[in-house]
Amino acid sequence: MLLLAAVATVAASLHTGTARAEEETVRFWDPASSSFQTIVRRTARPMESPIKKEMIDYAGPYGNGTIIVNTGERRLYYVVGDGKALKYGIGVGRPGFTWQGTHHITRKAEWPGWTPPPAMRKRQPKLPYFMPGGPDNPLGARAMYIGSTIYRIHGTAEPWTIGQAVSSGCIRMTNDDVADLYERVGVGTKVVVVH
Repeated sequence: MLLLAAVATVAASLHTGTARAEEETVRFWDPASSSFQTIVRRTARPMESPIKKEMIDYAGPYGNGTIIVNTGERRLYYVVGDGKALKYGIGVGRPGFTWQGTHHITRKAEWPGWTPPPAMRKRQPKLPYFMPGGPDNPLGARAMYIGSTIYRIHGTAEPWTIGQAVSSGCIRMTNDDVADLYERVGVGTKVVVVH
């Protein structure tokens, strides 16, 4: 009887530990707003998106091959045609860093290097001037550069930020999702960002 109670206690603590690993509240200092921000980190696997990619019905105004970024929904849609679109979970710009407009992809890069823009370096002086591409790079596995803006659709090594508003305006996807989208689009693809 005592052994059975001990096993039940251990099982309960393991179950609680699993729940914490799947959903955890994280606080971090945001120099741009000079305040602490809170996000909920959700992970099933270390690099898995908490929002699964799915094929959906699409009857909107944009044509085949268009990327639609809905920052309010925190979703990216890629119109594949025949009344269908792929829907991905994304991370978007935090308050004060949202934007909208129509542009095109002007460049694509695999494991891109990252040069923080001057405005970002001013807000966060400890950032490096340049970071080479790789698993720890904030741009992740792939990047698609949007028009003449400083923004990109890119990967991230922080999948728990998908579905959150924490970036400086770029559109984040998990590395798996951004690699999938990267293979589907080319330079010149239309990108429509709506709020």
